[in-house]
Amino acid sequence: MTDPLVERMRPFGTTIFTEMSALAVRTGAVNLGQGFPDTDGPAEMLAAAAEALASGANQYPPLAGIPALRTAIAAHEQRFWGLGRDPDAEVAVTAGATEAIAATILALCEAGDEVVCFEPYYDSYAASITLAGAVRRPVTLRPGPTGRYEFDEGELRAAFGPRTRLVLLNTPHNPTGKVFTRAELTLIAELCQQHDAYAVTDEVYEHLVFSDAAETHIPLAGLPGMRERTLRISSAGKTFSCTGWKVGWATGPARLVSAMLRVKQFLTFVNASPLQPAVAVALGLPDSYFTGFTAGLQERRDRLVSGLTDAGLTVLPSEGTYFVTVDIRPLGGTDGIEFCRWLPERCGVVAVPTQVFYDHQDAGRHLIRFAFCKRAEVIDEAVRRLKTLN
Repeated sequence: MTDPLVERMRPFGTTIFTEMSALAVRTGAVNLGQGFPDTDGPAEMLAAAAEALASGANQYPPLAGIPALRTAIAAHEQRFWGLGRDPDAEVAVTAGATEAIAATILALCEAGDEVVCFEPYYDSYAASITLAGAVRRPVTLRPGPTGRYEFDEGELRAAFGPRTRLVLLNTPHNPTGKVFTRAELTLIAELCQQHDAYAVTDEVYEHLVFSDAAETHIPLAGLPGMRERTLRISSAGKTFSCTGWKVGWATGPARLVSAMLRVKQFLTFVNASPLQPAVAVALGLPDSYFTGFTAGLQERRDRLVSGLTDAGLTVLPSEGTYFVTVDIRPLGGTDGIEFCRWLPERCGVVAVPTQVFYDHQDAGRHLIRFAFCKRAEVIDEAVRRLKTLN
């Protein structure tokens, strides 16, 4: 019998995260591949979830999310980014950022429409664009003279055209750790307006920008002319160490939020009813939580970067997120997939090859990604094992 999977999805096999995590289990390796923390989130949030479970908040919530969470999301965006939102019309809760991205692309793109994105990209982007019958127009991020990832302005301009429907932007950026600068965002905003394109921004690492980054996080929606054409997406998973909860959200002009919801209602409909009140509590935590969480993550980044450097790898700057990328060529590596399959057997550490996140795989064939969102003792053990490479 022929493959029952529709042709457009056949290029998408098992995700690299599934493969590498299974390899970690099989070999007993330290898993620095998949980006999930190994500690739980703030106690206040966990207590609120337990209370909601026990008090009957276990049935369908409203399609757009419970009012308390929508209000908390709007207050959070005003507090940190100066973006005033109407919680009743301009905020919607989703099953993680991944669903928000998929539902938005499916809602906004007709078959043949083009989506400008930056590669390497999170793997769900390509799948969502393909599901919509749209076409990717990737712009490649490459390490510049300082090692910081950059893009070519001419390449970005050439990616826009008469079929451009939207630009899909992730900042802070997974897997590179890049934080897009105001100048870069201003160029993207100008091109969106010139080509009458929407912007969909994945900002799940909005609070995870380190003190040595070139600039702080800047939401594209806050730039002149972009509020009415931008759908901004974030989630609780990364900021509050609860990736398994899958509570995300989308904010933006009512017409874009409504379009996304009209698709979302036929995907998950709703999710995580007893967890939504808990995320509302977390979003209202004092500034000290957010600054302390980021500082702790930066300290763990520095631990891992030091160990990777000592192991003989070329470490590229990570300005934010959970991740750092390295060049494997100093150790004789030429293919990231082969290197990552060999690494657990050689030293007992798992990483992820970033070439799978490119359309133009040669641009990232020599790069791999490590996650540092782990306990200090786990990172220290990984560093001890990595030293055997050199």
